[in-house]
Amino acid sequence: MMDVTALGELLIDFTPCREVKSENPVFEENPGGAPCNVLAMLARCGRRTAFIGKVGEDAFGRRLRSVIEGAGICADGLTADPTCNTTLAFVHLDERGERSFSFVRRPGADTLLRREEIPPELLQTRIFHFGTLSMTGEPARDATRFAVEEAKKAGALISFDPNWRPPLWESLEAAREQMLWGIGRCDILKISDDEILFLTGERDVQAGARRLLQYGSPQILFATCGREGSHALWRGEWYSAPAFSVRSIDTTGAGDVFMGAALHCLLDGGPNALTPEKVEETLRFAGAAAAIVTTRRGAIRSVPTLAEIAALRAGEVF
Repeated sequence: MMDVTALGELLIDFTPCREVKSENPVFEENPGGAPCNVLAMLARCGRRTAFIGKVGEDAFGRRLRSVIEGAGICADGLTADPTCNTTLAFVHLDERGERSFSFVRRPGADTLLRREEIPPELLQTRIFHFGTLSMTGEPARDATRFAVEEAKKAGALISFDPNWRPPLWESLEAAREQMLWGIGRCDILKISDDEILFLTGERDVQAGARRLLQYGSPQILFATCGREGSHALWRGEWYSAPAFSVRSIDTTGAGDVFMGAALHCLLDGGPNALTPEKVEETLRFAGAAAAIVTTRRGAIRSVPTLAEIAALRAGEVF
């Protein structure tokens, strides 16, 4: 049995290389995709992980398979589509390293995953993780919903991160509908401050997080707020941790690495085995992991080691 199986997009993030002296932008090819970013952090922590998704039968797809296998992620659930190319994302960074995206995905191979391509044995997992990029259209939306329900039947805890990317949705209402579907079925929710604002209209993160509980009953909710730190809502109590100060160059994947680190902490007993002290420790551990990955470009190959997380927490400069 796997510790964590994730389903969704696996793609190439093209990240700007600022140090290259050229009038034309130069981009570095970085393997990415939120679900595998999460799994890469978990694999770095020694957890057994598996990915379910689809890439193109092209050079990018072959490279991505090699990358996730090299990261220690089981790729038995990764299929290649001969009719469609691997999805590409171009990352645009502002002066603080905050990112926005332009996607080459109309369609991308990840959107063509079908339920019959999902290995049932990979749904026998302690935690099943998913987001909404696999729910922007069919057939991947049907495959995602099928996998969630089957994993839940098999006894898995369901983990969900909306990972909202507005350019990929036909409408804001469609995005909202799928995000709320995920919230209604998850046991573990990780959501950002801008996603809380979108879904609830609340700028106060705690108020918005509590309003989300009308759509579902996650055992624990994590709210990430970038430089403002992170929070958790557990058994009605609100917990907070400040962000670590680091020299950020690229925030791509920071929320995913936070989630992977948090799931690592939750695997030892699940949310029901938590204590207030363990919730606070989870926020600090996950926050440190997320901070370190922002000092590097990309995510899958940039996730920190346990020793690096300990070093940042001990005061080492990154």
